[in-house]
Amino acid sequence: MTFIDVHTAYGYDDLPRLMSLMTGDEKHGPAATSTLDVLWVLYDRVLRVSPGAVDDVDRDRFLLSKGHGPMAYYAVLAAKGFFPESLLAGFGAYDSPLGHHPDRVLVPGVEISSGSLGHGLPLGVGSALGLRALGLSGAAVWVLIGDAELDEGSNHEAIAYAGAVGLERLHTVVVDNASASHVRPGGIAARFEAAGWSTATVDGRDHQALYEAYTAPHAGRPRAVVAQVEAKV
Repeated sequence: MTFIDVHTAYGYDDLPRLMSLMTGDEKHGPAATSTLDVLWVLYDRVLRVSPGAVDDVDRDRFLLSKGHGPMAYYAVLAAKGFFPESLLAGFGAYDSPLGHHPDRVLVPGVEISSGSLGHGLPLGVGSALGLRALGLSGAAVWVLIGDAELDEGSNHEAIAYAGAVGLERLHTVVVDNASASHVRPGGIAARFEAAGWSTATVDGRDHQALYEAYTAPHAGRPRAVVAQVEAKV
């Protein structure tokens, strides 16, 4: 099975144009643009998934917990051929599959319907546990959350449990745009480290730094990458 289509006609430089096709109210623009580089590096260089393998049991799973700002996600999925570019212009319309929160039933390649903050990481823990139980050791689970989601207690339960049971195939990317309400002593990475996770904190616009953080070995431990971007204003 070929998971990554290296022959896609789109590149990173096409993403601003693809995002510009999505107009209308309630776009949550800052939430979307803060994730653009993180998503691109994942889909372009890391994730083992492609339009032809969305149902393959051994595929990597990507869960967008930060689902209230899906414009960058949709742009990347269109760039990678999961659905045609022509759908982007209908973003948010009543008859469009591209809603303000992604819907796993309507959008090819979307693993979870999301937007309610604090749900994605617990779902990622369950997915990683399920894959472990099935003996699918090659499949990885990736969850993207925002720093403000760490205000939700459900995430901290997931962090504690994943570290305790050594969910090595679970990865979390925290996009930090300084929008959290509560300060964590020592920073975001310290919270994960205290629960036994392997961590890295990098520039969320630096593609090589992101790639190296995504692919660093972390035997026996889940992995958290904190991607720092410009502050939300």
